[in-house]
Amino acid sequence: MFEDELALFDKSINEFGEKFRNSLIGNPSQVLGVRDAFRDSIRALSEKLSLKLKEEERMVEMFLDYQNQLCKQNKLIQEKKDNLLKMVDEVKGKKQELEVLIANIKDLKEEYSRKKETISTANKANEDKLKRLQKSADMYRDCLGLEIRKVPGDKLQFIFTSIDPKNPESPYMFSLSLNEARDYEVSDCSPHLECLAEFQEKVRKTNNFSAFLANVRKAFIATVYN
Repeated sequence: MFEDELALFDKSINEFGEKFRNSLIGNPSQVLGVRDAFRDSIRALSEKLSLKLKEEERMVEMFLDYQNQLCKQNKLIQEKKDNLLKMVDEVKGKKQELEVLIANIKDLKEEYSRKKETISTANKANEDKLKRLQKSADMYRDCLGLEIRKVPGDKLQFIFTSIDPKNPESPYMFSLSLNEARDYEVSDCSPHLECLAEFQEKVRKTNNFSAFLANVRKAFIATVYN
């Protein structure tokens, strides 16, 4: 727009110059009229150009303000974009953590299932073992007159009867426990047996508990006949 006004101004100057040359020979009053007309034309054009310049400055200010607002909006959009990317990364991280957690839970379930099966098998084996022990205990009680009791101090008390033919109900007993080394420890023997320490040492070496009980019973019988 400013260039159009300059072109118009140049055209006006040229037209004025042409008129001035054509009327240069005329009378002085005519020359003065042309001069005044030129001044008025210049003044009007200057005022018009001044208004155009002010309008152009206002438009430049508006453009700069718009550009500033646009920069702020772009910065805000970029910040939101960065935050969104960060949230996406966090969601991806949480998803990976969730997948790892699900895998761990699956492994724990499988391990629990295996342990449960192992425990179930062990419990069944223990039940079978307890049944055999109970059967052995019944046999010992019926055939050998042996009763086993649990007493304070984490001990088992072994009570023999049918030792003395004259007094079959008379008890002959000793207590058995495990020491810190997990070895058999015999105590509270009644009546006292001198050979009990030897039997204890032998059962620790052989772990033949049936032979140990048989030897102790024979020793109790020996005390009766001696």
